[in-house]
Amino acid sequence: METDPGPGSPGPQSVAVLEELLVSRGEGLMHAAVLLAGSHADGEDLLQAALERVYRHWQRIDGDPEGYLRTTLYHLAADGWRRKGMLRSRLGLLARPDAQPDETASVDHRDQLVRLLRELPPGQRTAIVLRYWEELSEAEAARLMGCSVGYVKSATSRGMRRLREMREAETGTPTPEPGRIG
Repeated sequence: METDPGPGSPGPQSVAVLEELLVSRGEGLMHAAVLLAGSHADGEDLLQAALERVYRHWQRIDGDPEGYLRTTLYHLAADGWRRKGMLRSRLGLLARPDAQPDETASVDHRDQLVRLLRELPPGQRTAIVLRYWEELSEAEAARLMGCSVGYVKSATSRGMRRLREMREAETGTPTPEPGRIG
């Protein structure tokens, strides 16, 4: 005998759609959550909170459930930054638990990048994660961030320039800007 899940609860078919989304895109969602939250544990909490919110409002979601989930994820991350008034003080490892160990240089480079990334203001950090980690277009990133395409372009440009400056200061080696020779 089937029971009525009650108002506001997803029906059996809706749960199957959500489960399919998590099976097919869960790993990518988790990586984005870790980058936005600053640690693996906080990333899990962030993704869980986004899933809970999506589940509660499932009946009202019209359109792409992944887009709604990602938007919720990014908004919750921004809410957390605003609530704390600063970025998280630490950023956990980004490697998948089942991945083969990287070469030392690769690990060092990634560690340096993550350390520098967490120094950026939240808007620049989010724009860079969306554009380069998630590989979203400027328009898609703007939609998820709830801002204009111009803001995404500006935040990405300023963030990348700041990352280059910080890397140069840290290593003492100038980093060429993309598209420039010498």
